[in-house]
Amino acid sequence: MTTLLTPQKAEKYQVDISIKQSINGMIDDLMASLPNPNHLTSSERRGMIARYTAVLEGNFIYWMTAALLSVQSEEARPILLDNLHEEIRDAHPAMLRRFAIAAHAFPTDTDALAIHEDLTNVRLFLGKLSGVQSVLTMAFFEGFIQRFMGYLADLAKAQGSTEMEYTDVHGVCDIEHTEGLFRALAVEMEINPLDSKQDLFEGVYLLRALVVNIVFNRTATRAA
Repeated sequence: MTTLLTPQKAEKYQVDISIKQSINGMIDDLMASLPNPNHLTSSERRGMIARYTAVLEGNFIYWMTAALLSVQSEEARPILLDNLHEEIRDAHPAMLRRFAIAAHAFPTDTDALAIHEDLTNVRLFLGKLSGVQSVLTMAFFEGFIQRFMGYLADLAKAQGSTEMEYTDVHGVCDIEHTEGLFRALAVEMEINPLDSKQDLFEGVYLLRALVVNIVFNRTATRAA
């Protein structure tokens, strides 16, 4: 198994505080926008869990792999590899599937199609293999997931589920994952800086749009 940056090397690379503040601000806004689970119907709660599962189960490892392939810094790669190692070793997609089934929220074709367009946008963006942008995108998502887990668990409990391994694990491990990705970002920005013509937050905005669709099912809203 690979190892993370040593504390001495980590101290050498620090992400601009304004970048972290921007990411944390976006996450704060998303969390503040979440509807009260007790004010949702069972169908609305089921749909949110199902859309989340349709996105995460088959895509998170793919996204993190894309970030790994995109970085040029040898010091950033072990951080991404450790994240992937944990995802695969502990079968996190299987955890998520159990979570969704127990909440009676296994995704249907309707759930998958609801997030299809926004999911495709994220996939195509990460396929560009832009190191700095990809790592920042994943840092945003890890940070959001860690904050979102308590809410996701509340949705499942309201559906009568007691299967909380997925939310319990990710509510803890994603704190470290997020900090690790910010360290990887700092290294990559030093070694492989982004072209000034490119938007640092391009991938973050696309992923944020996907998260909004998971929560509010904008596809159904547009269809109506």
